[in-house]
Amino acid sequence: MIIKHRSKPLPLQKIDAAIPRLSQHCRSLPKMQEDAKIRQHGYNGERKVDYFINNLAPKFTILHDVYLRESSKNFQIDSLIIANHSIFIVDSKNYMGTIRFNTILKQLTRNDGKIESGFEYPITQVENQKIHLENWLAKHNLINIPVYGHAAIADPSTIVKVSGDEEEIAKVVAHGAEFPKMILDKDIETGRADNEKLPHYKIGRAILQECRDFNIDIFKYYDLRPTDILPGVICPDCGLLGMKRVHSGWECNRCGCRSRNAHLNALSDYLLLMNDFISNTECMWFLGLTSRHAATRILKDSFLVYYPKVRKWSRP
Repeated sequence: MIIKHRSKPLPLQKIDAAIPRLSQHCRSLPKMQEDAKIRQHGYNGERKVDYFINNLAPKFTILHDVYLRESSKNFQIDSLIIANHSIFIVDSKNYMGTIRFNTILKQLTRNDGKIESGFEYPITQVENQKIHLENWLAKHNLINIPVYGHAAIADPSTIVKVSGDEEEIAKVVAHGAEFPKMILDKDIETGRADNEKLPHYKIGRAILQECRDFNIDIFKYYDLRPTDILPGVICPDCGLLGMKRVHSGWECNRCGCRSRNAHLNALSDYLLLMNDFISNTECMWFLGLTSRHAATRILKDSFLVYYPKVRKWSRP
């Protein structure tokens, strides 16, 4: 059973919401645009690997995008499979071209046909995640559980080469499609070594209870000010910022697009970027409204809930 599904990461949601609301002259814009590409590429790779891992859902307990705290440190795991006799960490890697593992120097390089680049060694990454998870499990009285770490290559066209011990890499690294069988075989092998059957759903629920969402303060991270975020409703067709309110909807002055619900994305952007709550006055400003009654009506008909104590609206 999948008890924690993967959703678009909060940092990527924030960056995607902010970019269309920044001036083209904003000094942070190029960095944010580049980060958006990198984060989206990573997210796409994780979903490719999820496609294969999720085949194990009828047998085992699966959590995607696990973010826990252990010994005053946070650690993140792309996917966690709690099987009958063991737990598997799967770290997704979305490399293009040819990658080479050097088992002697503990180094990973990638050649995309133009440039050769170096990356953090994935084996070291999963080993560190394994240590964090084992410590976390021990603190929750979940001891003597075999934990295995793996690196999944998301793109089937990625060529994997090894300088050094190929067998060492083959035990840990594979393309995403190989992982269901690898995990099943390893779990059966672990069970034959007289390891007790795990209450995998119960362990999964214990982990889920303490899972957090990885997040960033986009203003500090990119040296932005709240005033850098431009208000307005964005046209769903051409992307123009500043649709006009017309009878029961919104109209774009550039492409003529009409939409009844374009303001919902704007409200979502405000709650992602500016504040967890929005008042009637803030709604008027951010949507470009001149009527308090129109703002109230929009907020009432939105996905938000009114909280009388603060006299503002927020997510349920």
